[in-house]
Amino acid sequence: MSEQTLFIVKPDGVQRKLIGEIISRFEKKGFTILKLKMFTFTKELATEFYSVHKDKPFFGELLEYMTSGPVVVTVVEGNNAVATTRQMVGATKSFEAEPGSIRGDFGLGFTENIIHASDSTESFDKEVSVVFK
Repeated sequence: MSEQTLFIVKPDGVQRKLIGEIISRFEKKGFTILKLKMFTFTKELATEFYSVHKDKPFFGELLEYMTSGPVVVTVVEGNNAVATTRQMVGATKSFEAEPGSIRGDFGLGFTENIIHASDSTESFDKEVSVVFK
């Protein structure tokens, strides 16, 4: 089933010059890139984007990190895009992510974990509306 999803190369991935490496993994997997944009989150935009986490203890740290530098937001389309992307991205805590996953290969921790990916089609719909207004 063809569907769309979104991923973000986070500030640490941009800073470490991993944008091309990460995007090429999605292209090699057969996904079509539909939208691509580089920008820096404002605190307001990051708060809206990550509102699902607003009551969690790490929310302030997450906002500080996500506004610390440019990110690259990509919308891709392909078969089972949400589930496949989540598999490619790996576990949230980089040290728990499988080797071969993006976080397993490049992540350095919990917050600095290289990449964000929508966890459902509902999340995708909300997230894409925030970053591609």
